[in-house]
Amino acid sequence: MHRDLRELARTEYDVLVVGGGAAGAAAAREAALRGFRTALIEREDFGSGASAHCFKVVHGGIRYIQHADVRRLRASCRERSVFLRLAPHLVKPLPFVIPTYGFGRNSKWFLGAGMLLYDALSADRNRGVRDRDRRIHWTRFFDRDETLHMFPGIPRKGLTGAAAFEDGQMHNPPRLVLAFATAAYELGATVANYVEARRLLMRDRQVYGVEAQDVLSGECFDIRAKVVINAAGPWAEGLLAGVSDTAARKPGTYSRDACFVINRKPSSPYALALQGGTRDADAVLARGARHLFLVPWRGRTLVGVWHSVVPRDPDAVNLTREELRSYIAEINEHHPGFDLRESEVERVDFGLVPFGDASVQRARSISFGKQSRLIDHRVADGISGLITSISVRYTVARLDAGRALDCAERQLGKRAAVGSSANTPLPGGEIESLEAFARQMRQTRPAWLSQSACETLIANFGTRMPRVLSPAEADPSLRRYVTGTDVTFAEIAYALRDEMAQTLSDIVFRRTELGTGGHPGETALAEVTAYVQQLQGWTLRRALDERRNIDQQFARYLAQSEPLRRTA
Repeated sequence: MHRDLRELARTEYDVLVVGGGAAGAAAAREAALRGFRTALIEREDFGSGASAHCFKVVHGGIRYIQHADVRRLRASCRERSVFLRLAPHLVKPLPFVIPTYGFGRNSKWFLGAGMLLYDALSADRNRGVRDRDRRIHWTRFFDRDETLHMFPGIPRKGLTGAAAFEDGQMHNPPRLVLAFATAAYELGATVANYVEARRLLMRDRQVYGVEAQDVLSGECFDIRAKVVINAAGPWAEGLLAGVSDTAARKPGTYSRDACFVINRKPSSPYALALQGGTRDADAVLARGARHLFLVPWRGRTLVGVWHSVVPRDPDAVNLTREELRSYIAEINEHHPGFDLRESEVERVDFGLVPFGDASVQRARSISFGKQSRLIDHRVADGISGLITSISVRYTVARLDAGRALDCAERQLGKRAAVGSSANTPLPGGEIESLEAFARQMRQTRPAWLSQSACETLIANFGTRMPRVLSPAEADPSLRRYVTGTDVTFAEIAYALRDEMAQTLSDIVFRRTELGTGGHPGETALAEVTAYVQQLQGWTLRRALDERRNIDQQFARYLAQSEPLRRTA
């Protein structure tokens, strides 16, 4: 995958997608599969916004049971199955256990009844999932002793057991976005990161492209397209300023969803649902206690999610250390057996997702209020050639992409040849049985590659793993690891050569696992900086700027190096 800005400037596209998060990358893949001449641009790196900082769950819609929203439940369940088929190396089933207490709303019979109803409504949950290890199981129940054996720290008073359901979990969200972008590229789309859409080009109420700027060089140029799909997430409304009366009249409301990673080895392969308090009153919306989750993820524990309706400014959204401390205090107050400590926190993650109509905030829960937005501006504003699609979460990114492309086809007045976006595997996901594939990779791994590094490569690259390792056969310098990690220099070289990595941040936060779970350490960052500087021919000033940006990113997400964390 290579960045070609001259191609962007000289070609007229059928569809130009602005925004390279999960929704935008999925839309570009959908357009390319349908045979449209397609371009995808992203002002930073693919998956660098809210998509990279989610809770890593592909939701199957069980939350919609309480609102009797069968349509959204069914759609979410279908899309979860799609992800398990398209990227079996990056998405796996994960069981969630909810402890049950007493005889009321938290009892085994009440929760169990809801889960069994969910089973009935999603009986076809595994349609098309041929790999048995990637199938979602039915509801299970555990007695009191089994529950305490799995989670000895939970409150015991009134405990009757637990009920469990399954959802999907992403191993590495940024690489899942990259897989969608790569798929679009390999289907013929022109794809470029660090290209910003500065404004829409319009004449006679017809959008015909965007004025773009290469963020890296500062060069400005026009990109022409018959239809522009504005999929820039919380930044989408900025592109519409002064153009769309609808966007100005009905600005979106956004929820900041926050979670954090703690350096604690999971006690069980199951995720645990905790009954939380009402500390974040705006998010809970006066509905009382809610569930929080402790989730096993890559040998650590992921904790979340806290929801807060916040001002609509994605560049200013933040999460303070004081807020983090309040979240930790909330868990310890209601579940003292977990004894969470701030020093365990490796990093926090947060991003903005659309929340729907602000007028219904007090009448609905946060989860139910979150809604994807699709605006056909030809209908809403009388402006042809423009569609805005803001997706609410990973689970429905492909579904929202399909709806946006259906709308684009109506504006273009033609329907191109349709490929199956629900059944065509993403790059690296061409796997019938993940266990059989993993066994083959373990048996054939080169002698220098450790077992743990092999597992990491399988999970991140799938069938592309041999491409990553192949150059190391001739280049011994690639047969080594970044200090204190399982990340190989072969992965870094591959990111620069074949995955359009432009900056040090791309490598640390999105192409490898170096910074996605916390700070890898000063030595590791120094090694990577020196290697990339040498390989790319960066000046000392460029290398220092790149490293400074890394430190700023870690600071924003409250990730500290080990010495700083011990001091804290």
